[in-house]
Amino acid sequence: MPHAPPLGALLPQYRAGSALSCEPVDEGLLNRGWRLCTTRGRFFLKHHFDPETATPAAIDRQHRATRRLARLGVPVAPALPGRDGHTVVVVGGHCYALHPWIEGRHRHGGQLTEAQCERLGALLGAVHAGLERVMPGSEPRTPSRTGFPGVPDPAASADPADTFALIDDLLAQVRRHRPADSFDALARHRLLERRELLERHADRRPPRGGAVGWVHGDFHPFNLLYQGEAPAAIVDWDRLGVRPRAEEAVRAAAIFFVRPAGPLDLLKVRAYARAYRRTAGATPSQLVAAVHRVWWERLNDFWMLRWHYERGDRRADPQFPAASALAVWWTREYEAVCEAFAD
Repeated sequence: MPHAPPLGALLPQYRAGSALSCEPVDEGLLNRGWRLCTTRGRFFLKHHFDPETATPAAIDRQHRATRRLARLGVPVAPALPGRDGHTVVVVGGHCYALHPWIEGRHRHGGQLTEAQCERLGALLGAVHAGLERVMPGSEPRTPSRTGFPGVPDPAASADPADTFALIDDLLAQVRRHRPADSFDALARHRLLERRELLERHADRRPPRGGAVGWVHGDFHPFNLLYQGEAPAAIVDWDRLGVRPRAEEAVRAAAIFFVRPAGPLDLLKVRAYARAYRRTAGATPSQLVAAVHRVWWERLNDFWMLRWHYERGDRRADPQFPAASALAVWWTREYEAVCEAFAD
């Protein structure tokens, strides 16, 4: 955490009492926040620092969405209003928001029973159905976020010609890295392997995306808190936007249910997908089309290596072995994955 929040300027704008303690919360890759204990309770203080999503208007849209979803019974932690009634406070040009502290823990798909996987799919379906009810129909501007996790361009699929150029560039960076280590060896192996897969499947590039709707935008284990067996709160709505909904369902499953060696747990995927389709009103054909697009996305996606070699940011390194193996396994078991999402 690069700096402490300006509590002296922030807290007078809330009815939150005086600060007793303030500790950084460092789980996740793109979040910046603190666990704040005051004379009036415990809170989560969030600093919205991403320049593409941290405008007061965008944050206010997130906050309106979570308030409305809460009224529908979706587990969220809506932002608290300040003394002026607004939920966004700007101090020194930075946007902050205060949320109730939700006690809970994150759970990966490997920790969920089959019944809990059904509940997870139903929860995401309820989010999509709920957003369709509470959000306006107009589509916001959704910039391309090439190189960032979980936020693909909602329309165009990756061009393999661009990916081949990126692979060559990353291979050159791997060769230049000194001292060479085991991560470099794995990166080189996966880059060469991926180039071969793309050469073999370049003619399977999917068309532009299908039906879109409002989505959470970053639904994964670090953005879902459990209390006991039940989901307690979906957090981090920074990527709220209009994108293909079925693709979010597939993308989330590929994160929740990937095993350490790369395969997806298809029994759990099947339970999750069946509940999602029922709750969101999605058809098997929509899920199969989404499987194809997300599979293609995974074949062309190297954001973890770009973070490592271009930005010197190693926070995603522990995810790379399973994520890179998943693309290879998914290609080999393509039909079985489609069947699991459509059954």
